[in-house]
Amino acid sequence: MSVKIRLKRLGTKKRPCYRIVAIDSRSARDSRPIEELGYYQPINKDENSQVNLKEDRIREWLSNGATPSPTVKRLLNRRNITVK
Repeated sequence: MSVKIRLKRLGTKKRPCYRIVAIDSRSARDSRPIEELGYYQPINKDENSQVNLKEDRIREWLSNGATPSPTVKRLLNRRNITVK
């Protein structure tokens, strides 16, 4: 089983918010995750409250071989969490 760190979409039409989750790579986008690792709200104007991460858990998943999606990788790089 390969694990990915990716976004799970929530919110209403034209007002998205996302949860950052660890999930099996074969699962659908909005299916049940293994673990929730934070959230991302692109509509929010304040840069600091736009992304909330459980950094210690994310680092643990990355060390265990989980691969982030391109969008999550960009969000992690903003927070100085290095991804190989």
